[in-house]
Amino acid sequence: MQHAFVTGAAGFVGSNLADRLLADGVTVTGWDNFSTGQERFLAGAVAQPRFRLIRGDNLDLPALTAAMHGADFVFHLTANADIKDGWNHPQRDLEQNTVATFHVLESMRANGVRRIAFSSTGSVYGEALVTPEHPTPENEGFPIQTSLYAASKVAGEALLSSYAEGGQLDEAYVFRFVSLLGERYTHGHIYDFYRQLLSHPDHLRILGDGTQRKSYLYIQDCLDAMLHVTRTHTARQAPHRTGVYNLGTPEFVEVNQSVAHICAALGLQPRLEYTGGRRGWIGDNPFIFLDTAKIRATGWQPKLTIRQGIIRTLRWLESNPWIFAARADPASGR
Repeated sequence: MQHAFVTGAAGFVGSNLADRLLADGVTVTGWDNFSTGQERFLAGAVAQPRFRLIRGDNLDLPALTAAMHGADFVFHLTANADIKDGWNHPQRDLEQNTVATFHVLESMRANGVRRIAFSSTGSVYGEALVTPEHPTPENEGFPIQTSLYAASKVAGEALLSSYAEGGQLDEAYVFRFVSLLGERYTHGHIYDFYRQLLSHPDHLRILGDGTQRKSYLYIQDCLDAMLHVTRTHTARQAPHRTGVYNLGTPEFVEVNQSVAHICAALGLQPRLEYTGGRRGWIGDNPFIFLDTAKIRATGWQPKLTIRQGIIRTLRWLESNPWIFAARADPASGR
């Protein structure tokens, strides 16, 4: 890999990835429409001569194709990840996740780029029959989908494997993430809980009953895994030239446990208010726990526990209060 094209380069994952690639000597073209990305996340990258930032949208196929010229690897990280409010704008998942992925693949085909890494999600497993002793493996049969977001990601995965099987790709990597934590985190339960506690430290409203069980992964551990397998070309030996990997930690926490970690770190003891039910919202899976034996067999191991990732995320939010205004008004983060 000499020249990487990163969609969603100004986002949480994309900006951290751009920094890592640049530190490793890779030339990077960052592509983002800044609907949620923050230019401040790219302050270090834009100061480097091997980085080029292009503002554009994946739905603009001619512009995307032109921007990708010269790249030899694509990290496709752009997505609408708003599961909770998906039914308020159902077309958004189709356009920004599925159609956008098709456009990325067509732009690759036009430019002769034959290697791609795609950020998928553990949500594609729906409500799989998972237990603490038997986490969900990559070969789990997909059940009925429970969110538009997950359905759109399944479609994206299918497109990748079809292009690879059709001889259009040499290597396709599908990474099914659990929720990610760490620096530049701007979306998820820690963000929501901390924002609430800033406003009213005496009480905290929790969607669901607090017993939902989730797994999380620190952003740098996630990038370690992605870069490790792409650099060792594991997809070349995979069926249909498509390497599918679960990415997560070999543990999970209840929402109540996560709340306890956050409140202890802040020195608060708020009154907890629950909305009730096993799900916090439509599409929320009560138990997500992925089997990561396949990626760990390549030699990768996460370095941080979930608790450590939660605390690092919280400390970053404390040190970067501007992010709350930037999320409310994207223009304020530029």
